[in-house]
Amino acid sequence: MSVQPILEVMKKHYALHESLLNLSRKKTEALKPDDIDTLQALLVEERKHIQGINGIENKRGQLVEEWFRIYSPQTSEKTISNMLSVLPEDSEKFELAGLFESFVTVLAQLKEQEQLNTELTKQSLQFVDLTLNMIQPQAKDMNYGNPKGQQAKSESNRSMFDSKA
Repeated sequence: MSVQPILEVMKKHYALHESLLNLSRKKTEALKPDDIDTLQALLVEERKHIQGINGIENKRGQLVEEWFRIYSPQTSEKTISNMLSVLPEDSEKFELAGLFESFVTVLAQLKEQEQLNTELTKQSLQFVDLTLNMIQPQAKDMNYGNPKGQQAKSESNRSMFDSKA
């Protein structure tokens, strides 16, 4: 088994992550003006991308496991980094190394973009909370008891017609 099937899966994996990064950027643009409809549509697309990424990741993991079983069974951690250290110096190794570096870069950008989206979402929620607190009446004014904590008159003040037999 050559590295070629792993390269093909990694290219698909990279493309899905790059597309997810673009969706994340669109999400940022939808969060700024509070465009909820666009944001909901983007979240549906994002979920689809994540499902695709999970499927591709499983396939990549299987291929890497198989490659290590054939070419380097003694290696305990079956990662792309370890694969690069075992591979001979050829075009496949350089292609895999370049793809791996690009992949790491896209993941870092995606993480940064999602942190920005998280901050924008937190700020929006804080604004909503502040607005609700400003328009809601205070809880201390919302009671149905006697004013100023006065107790109801005791039973001893009953009239004759209201007394018990």
